[in-house]
Amino acid sequence: MQINPASVAALTAAALFVLLSTIEPLLTEVHAERERSVPLGLPPLPVPPDAPSVAALGKKLFFERRLSINDTMSCGMCHIEAQAMTSNDLATSVGMEGKSLRRNAPSLFNVAYEKLLFRDGRENSLETQAWSPILTHDEMAAPSVGWALAKLRALPEYSALFEETFPGRGITMETLGAAIAAYERTLLSGNSRFDRCRYGGEADALTANEQHGFELFTGKAGCSSCHQLGAGSALFTDGKFHDTGLGYATTMGLEPESFDVRLAAGDITRQHRKDVASITSPTTNDLGRFEVTRDPKDRWAFKTPGLREVAQTRPYMHDGSLGNLTDVVDYYDKGGDYSPNKSELIKPLLLSAQEKRDLVSFLESLTGNTAATESAGAYVADRSE
Repeated sequence: MQINPASVAALTAAALFVLLSTIEPLLTEVHAERERSVPLGLPPLPVPPDAPSVAALGKKLFFERRLSINDTMSCGMCHIEAQAMTSNDLATSVGMEGKSLRRNAPSLFNVAYEKLLFRDGRENSLETQAWSPILTHDEMAAPSVGWALAKLRALPEYSALFEETFPGRGITMETLGAAIAAYERTLLSGNSRFDRCRYGGEADALTANEQHGFELFTGKAGCSSCHQLGAGSALFTDGKFHDTGLGYATTMGLEPESFDVRLAAGDITRQHRKDVASITSPTTNDLGRFEVTRDPKDRWAFKTPGLREVAQTRPYMHDGSLGNLTDVVDYYDKGGDYSPNKSELIKPLLLSAQEKRDLVSFLESLTGNTAATESAGAYVADRSE
């Protein structure tokens, strides 16, 4: 029997056409589902290929106080759902046995996009990040990784949950970190009025004052030099570390003799530093990124935070020293405080009172859709190879 090459080629082409016709709608459906998986204004979500696709276990662990040495602390004690995944009540969070922590708790919205984690960038993956607060003496104070794993293995409900999420792998350092990371990847904020205006084509989604604030943000005020945004999405951070002028005065003992203390919402009292010092532990110096790199140029440099939900994440800065957005704008308008390492980007802005108000109005427009925190279920995302 003689085989006609032309016939074989024709049959092959026909089969390939049928195959592509079958696959193309599936690929389109997957692509559309991926696009729906993140709110408007965010880029595709980066996820390791072996990450669990559900986050219920990670959410339970995030709020699990029994991971701490005395069953009192959890990740959720500093990153509070009702307070935009941060803590609004104090400049810095309260840790183990009432200890004041060094830094303000950053919001965890869109943390999945960060390449370096914590304000000093000391971790480089969500999977390893969770172990730092678990093991830190002033936070959850678990004495060791093995101690924390043994405690979980002794709790009957966790064996089945880990087996369901990580079949055959059990409760390990890696699976615990991966579970919490899966939950943290559901903490997404986008689809704000700003996103609907810039990326959704709704020209009237922002007021005239908010639009003017955005023009200031990207122009005269220079905010977008560090809080960057792109043509198709915006995370409002360059992922870099800058000395904005805060930190040096504390390290050198140059703070003012008195300062305001926030007791509750709207309840502010003025305190003298020496009186507070008499009943508190000495303030620990915070040298920021330098503590990781040991490079003198990194002294008092902290990571640029994203600005999603910024109106809900007071107080501000790495030390929580600025109580509201007006204070933040005023601080940058004056060019920050003195520091020998202060970034060249921090300089007086000479904004008018109305320009300051418009800039704050724009920042308030970044409050968006954070429904992902309400249901830590399955999600679809780009999975890195």
